[in-house]
Amino acid sequence: MKINSSIRHWDRWLPARELLLVSETRRLEVSAPSAATRQFFSKSQKAFSLLEVMIAIGILFMGTFAILGLISTSLANARRLQRTTVDASAVVSQIAMTNKLVEGIYSGNLSELLGKSYADYKWTGEIREVQSNRLFQVDVVIQTTRSRDIISRNTSLLYRPESPPGSLDGGFGR
Repeated sequence: MKINSSIRHWDRWLPARELLLVSETRRLEVSAPSAATRQFFSKSQKAFSLLEVMIAIGILFMGTFAILGLISTSLANARRLQRTTVDASAVVSQIAMTNKLVEGIYSGNLSELLGKSYADYKWTGEIREVQSNRLFQVDVVIQTTRSRDIISRNTSLLYRPESPPGSLDGGFGR
């Protein structure tokens, strides 16, 4: 019986000397493998385990969901920037820029102060003297023109010594 230098036995290549006992006891007829088969099985084959694939997919999904979360937040912020924010402090700041305050009730359209995007809002303000030393309280309310819902309210105290006498200083008043 002629035995080649290496023979495939079960799932691995063994030198011919180790297979001598196997082939003699079982009387196996074994032929030598071709050169292409030897080259294919001689290289150690590596593959990813199921655990490695699952971890890689988990990392991929975490990154994907993080990016989707950022996109969602960015879109919400862009929508929020498109809406007009209405605050009564804009009207109070216009009143505070004057040196003289006169008691009374004033009103107007918010678009006159802040531009045409605020055309649906109107403001009403009341100026009254709260101390005899010309300390004035300014109350401003902003409402929608259609439903009269109060959107914003602001109360501020302003000291204006150059103002004409108010109701507490003997001037005309309410």
